[in-house]
Amino acid sequence: MNARREAQAAGTRQDIVRAAGRLMLQHGYVKTSIGAIATEAGVAVQTIYNSVGSKAELLAALLERAATASGSPDAVAAAMRQRIDDAHSASDIIRALADGCALVNERTAGIQQIVSEAAAVDADVAAFERRRDTARLHSYGEDAAALRARRSLRVGLSDHEAAAAIWALAHPHGYRTLVRDVGWSPDTYRDWLEKTLRGALL
Repeated sequence: MNARREAQAAGTRQDIVRAAGRLMLQHGYVKTSIGAIATEAGVAVQTIYNSVGSKAELLAALLERAATASGSPDAVAAAMRQRIDDAHSASDIIRALADGCALVNERTAGIQQIVSEAAAVDADVAAFERRRDTARLHSYGEDAAALRARRSLRVGLSDHEAAAAIWALAHPHGYRTLVRDVGWSPDTYRDWLEKTLRGALL
């Protein structure tokens, strides 16, 4: 595939994902059909399967797009990992964690609610969500190890326990409850997360 065709294919994929996002946010996952997405995007149904995949894969692509904004997933993850690796102190690590988790939760709050609802009725989405939870827990284990390497992790707390604490405190469900239901501002949530992570881990 030449550069022009690659650009066209990428543009078509973006159009499809955007169309899926508009419809799923308006009507929900269950009531949004592949046919409706195709009509909204101005493409054939088969083009969706060829370009993105199934309805569950569309939702995964939509969540990825929301989480990373204009950056690629690998670039965003690498930037966060680099910031933690370069941290001079435990406080810097906690601050980087709070900044990163708060930002991603803010970007994905609407889509994450759709994922949670879809997981209850679609086995593929449920499996996708389990894989994401496992990946997050593994990543947080690396953050716990970084704290331990700086002799800052709370005495008696294992890396696995620390990772579980980060996972629970920074989970998207918590963000949705505190910001969307309780009425906190994103900044209030971010400050609370930093203070609570500090209290739980250091």
